[in-house]
Amino acid sequence: MTMNVKETNLIFNSLSERSLTNMIVIHHTGNPEDDDLSAAQIHQSHLAQGWAGIGYHYVVRKDGTVERGRPRWAIGSHAYGFNSRSIGIHVCGNFEIVEPTENQLNALPQLIAELCKIYDLIAARNIVVGHRDLMATACPGNYLYNKLQLVRGNAEWYRNI
Repeated sequence: MTMNVKETNLIFNSLSERSLTNMIVIHHTGNPEDDDLSAAQIHQSHLAQGWAGIGYHYVVRKDGTVERGRPRWAIGSHAYGFNSRSIGIHVCGNFEIVEPTENQLNALPQLIAELCKIYDLIAARNIVVGHRDLMATACPGNYLYNKLQLVRGNAEWYRNI
């Protein structure tokens, strides 16, 4: 099964190639209000902060659409100290105040499964992590973080079909 990723054709400032991929990091928006920002909107925000562009490789919208952020081959800017070896997935919403949508919980494990196949990984607890597992942050919010084991299990199911 191949994940349908909506190409965004974003223009980046200089990017560097990632030589190792052994981790997938899950994020949420965490804005005070729940939101559903597109990859292009996040890209503009990150450019305005002086970054090369959107720091995440993928954005999972509320309706389950997966949008391309940074090119998959590029080093991300999403988890300080881990960017050179990880893929960053941004799930839209503030999961401290709302639950992820059913569509997001369906799309996210499919995306993770595809990435695991590409990089010869398994969706284990030490490979598919929440941002908070790497540093002091609430990200990806309690409502999503508490579902990560289910997401990992579903990703493994998709990886093996």
